[in-house]
Order: sequence, then C-alpha cells, then structure tokens
Amino acid sequence: MKWQAPHSLRARLLGFLIAAIAATAALQAGVAYRTARAEADAIFDWQMQQTAQSLRPGLAPAPDGAPPDDENFDFVVQVWTSEGLRVFESAARAALPQRAVLGFSDVRARGTTYRVFSLQTRSQVIQVAQDMAVRREMAAALALRTVAPIALMVPVLMLLVWWVVGTSLAPVARVGAQLAQRQADDLSEVAETGLPDELRPMVRELNLLLERVRQAFDAQKNFVADAAHELRSPLAALSLQIQGLRRAGDDAARDVAVARLSAGVERATRLVEQLLVLARQQASAAAGAAPLPVVLADVVRQAIETALPQAHARGVDLGFERADDATIPAHADALRILLRNLLENAIRHAREGGRVDVEVRRGAGAVVLAVSDDGPGIPPAERARVLDRFYRVAGTGSTGSGLGLAIVKSIADLHGARLALEDSPTLGGLRVVVDFPEDGRPA
Repeated sequence: MKWQAPHSLRARLLGFLIAAIAATAALQAGVAYRTARAEADAIFDWQMQQTAQSLRPGLAPAPDGAPPDDENFDFVVQVWTSEGLRVFESAARAALPQRAVLGFSDVRARGTTYRVFSLQTRSQVIQVAQDMAVRREMAAALALRTVAPIALMVPVLMLLVWWVVGTSLAPVARVGAQLAQRQADDLSEVAETGLPDELRPMVRELNLLLERVRQAFDAQKNFVADAAHELRSPLAALSLQIQGLRRAGDDAARDVAVARLSAGVERATRLVEQLLVLARQQASAAAGAAPLPVVLADVVRQAIETALPQAHARGVDLGFERADDATIPAHADALRILLRNLLENAIRHAREGGRVDVEVRRGAGAVVLAVSDDGPGIPPAERARVLDRFYRVAGTGSTGSGLGLAIVKSIADLHGARLALEDSPTLGGLRVVVDFPEDGRPA
C-alpha cells in the first residue's frame, strides 16, 4: 500500500520534526563513535611509539616495569637482537611472529588482530603491540559517554517540539472553535486579535468571504421583500380584472375586460422577468467572476438587432450613430442585460415615430456608452431616485416595473463604471451615459 502523508498539519509537523530529531541523533551518535574510535587509535598509536622510543637505548625493561598481562591497555612488548634472538617479551600469550615490519602494521595472532609498531635500532628490534579488541572497547566507551547525553535529550526535545507545535497551532484551533460555535446566520467577522502573521491573511480573506455572503443574504432578503411587495399590486389587479371579465354582460364589455386582463398579465410577466434578471445579476456580482476582454461595439450591435422589432412596432428610428472599436474588461452577459434595459426604456419613452440613438466612443482612459431618446426625459430632481428599485416617475403613464435603471446601475457598479443621466443635446429627451474603464488599446 502506498504511504500517504497525514492530512493533519499538526500530525505532519510532529512526524517530520520527531523524525528529524531521531535521524539527527542517530547521525550524531555514528559520527561520535567514529570520532572516538579515531581519537582512541591516535592516542594508542602515540603511546605505542612513546613506549618503543623509551627502549631505544637498548636496555630491556625490568620485569617489574613491564606491563603485566592484566594491564588496562594490554600492551605487549618484544625486543629482538639484530641476530633474531628474542631478549624480552612482556606477554608470552601474545605469540607474535618474529618477523617485523618497521612502522605500524596489523598482525593476526591467536585468533585476534594486534596493532604492532616496530622500531629498529643499531643493536635490536623493538616491537610494541596492542589487541585491537581493547581499542574497540575503549572507543565504544568514549562514544557511549558522548552519545548518552544526546539520548537523554532526545525525549526532552520531542516533548518540547510537541509543546511548541501545539502552542503554535492553537490559534488555528481557536478560529475553528469560533466558527463551530456560530449560528448559521452569524456572518460577523472573525477576530484577528492574537493571530500569527501567517494566519492573518487567511482570516482576512475569510472575513471578506463572510462579508460577500452577508451582502448576498441581505440582497436576497431585500429581493424577497421587494418582490412580495411589488407582486401584490399586479396580482390584486389581475384578480379584479378576472372578476370584471366574469361580470361582463355583453361581448363588448368582455373584450374590454380581456384586453385589460392581457395587459395586466403582460405587466406582471415583465415584472417577474425583471425581478429574475435583478436576482441573477446580484448573484453574479456576489460570485465575483473575473471579467474578460469584450469589444463593446459588437455587444451593442447584437443588442440593437434584438431591439429592432420593438422599435419598429412603435415606429422608432433606432440607430447606431458612432461605433469606436474599443475593448473593455467586462461580463458579456451582464453587458447584454444592461443594453437591453437601456434600449427598451429608450424605445418605450420615445415619441411615437420618434428616434433613439446609440453611440460608443473612446475617451481619455474610458469607453463611453450613450443611449439618447426624444421622449419627455426625467426631471433633474428625480434622476437620483429613478436608479432605486421599483421607483417610477409620477405622471409619465409608464407601464414599466421600475427595475430597468436599477438593473443598469447594478451592472455599471459591477464593472466599476460611472452612470449618469443627462439631457440629450440633440434629441431633447433623456441621455444615459455609462463610462467604462478602458483596458488596453483598441482591438
């Protein structure tokens, strides 16, 4: 089975750190042993050389001065004459060979290995030997004394790592506990007090997400409340018109009631459509999808083609007066909704047989979309109010839902564009101007 790293950050940190401590301790123990062995070899070699040098005058050591068999270092000393006669041997049990290699050498004898140092003078050959098993025991003892503190400190280090990791990750657990204790409708910010620098960006982004979710919930609640309020009147009117249709006494009265009922259904249908468009637009804004480069003139041409039947039905001359080729970062679907609402409003409020002009022109760092009509326009005092949802200018006789310009404003805000309502200098009616930030040069 393939090994997988634990998903818990705490377990992963503890596992990696404890494994690193154990591996480091084992490596240090190995290095300490090899170092102790090398140091022991150097010390014993030096002692062997010093022992041999002390015998250079040619005087054999006295029997009571020779290292006995139970000496700690187990040095074995042999002295030979130049004729090959052994004149001194400190330990007969060693049974070292008579031939000697000057300097250091390793010799096998009696089932063990001896480290031998041989020195030749004018009259004799001096050999000093030591059992290698003794050296290994001494090196192991030195290494054990070096490694023992490390072995004792490893558990302490592991406990310290466990405490440090637990303390460092405590803010994560605290944030999780705060979120776990919240109710479903609690979208307040998570406190950043006492959080480490590495955790603050995540909590900050979480707070931004909570803010977007809160705005989406608020928009949903407002939408439901507004929809319930606005639908009450057309539904009540439809109910009255149905009752009037039932009471109609002749065909003429019935035709009038049917016409009124059809108009009421059309108004209710348009209101529902606009409500759905507004809800969809608010959901798109809350989702925060990235905009893409869009050629605004191309979107305008498509919107004009779609609106031509409505314009022809009222005899309105719908024209594209200026079409600069410019690209903006935008959501194409949202742009189509914006243009549809602007064109429908302009055609609806234009005079019978009147005129609606559309233009796209590049300005200083912006792309300007303007839609003008020759209708009655909107008084300056009302222009800020008509951007609110469900607000209608009194006395216009409009059959709209009061959502068209509110949807336009919402889409303009989504694109960071400036929306302005002005008097049309050429047609005399309303001129709606949307300034989009430009992205790059003309396509």
